[in-house]
Amino acid sequence: MKRFLIADDHEAVRSGLRAVLEQRADWEVVAEANDGGRAVAAAIENQPHVAIVDFSMPRMTGVEVARRIRQYPLQTEVLIFTVHNSSLLAQQAFEAGARAFLVKSDANKLLLTAVESLLQHRPFCTRSCRGELDHGSGARDGNHELTPREQIVVKLVAEGYSNKSISGVLNLSVKTTEAHRAAAMRKLGVNSTAGLVRHAVRARLVEDDDDRSGLRSR
Repeated sequence: MKRFLIADDHEAVRSGLRAVLEQRADWEVVAEANDGGRAVAAAIENQPHVAIVDFSMPRMTGVEVARRIRQYPLQTEVLIFTVHNSSLLAQQAFEAGARAFLVKSDANKLLLTAVESLLQHRPFCTRSCRGELDHGSGARDGNHELTPREQIVVKLVAEGYSNKSISGVLNLSVKTTEAHRAAAMRKLGVNSTAGLVRHAVRARLVEDDDDRSGLRSR
């Protein structure tokens, strides 16, 4: 049996993916997660062949989930699943150790192809962003100036977490969290929480209202 993990904070998305995957008699969804922390824990516990991970989730991005999974001796291949058709996000995903990048609007046609590629340990990228990657797109935004930990702190700030709450989520001291937050603000050239929130939305660390509306309509 081929084992799968589905990580997405929308239950309807998880249910839809499970229904598609389990049409195959020898494919089984062994775990689901609704945030990044649970996704990493589920991957370690269940050691699935493939983890399908949403890019935008509470606590940490799908890219950070991929990076964390790669730190363990797991054979799990990671597919980043996102509403954002962006070669920059695809590049971030592959740099973090994911082996597939799929835009949700392409899922009906390409999900099974992407999964089958991963089961053969071959990379896969949504066709619409593949050309830019093949030509070595050098695009960068302020997100690339941040360390992975700073990206997570910015994401949590944008989701409304206080410094104390972020420290609890990430198992850091409040002083360390404040240092990460200050470093991110300095690198991004912003001087307020609102500036961090604007960056998080622009850099797709969190979903804006239009993104959430699109997900609900699918």
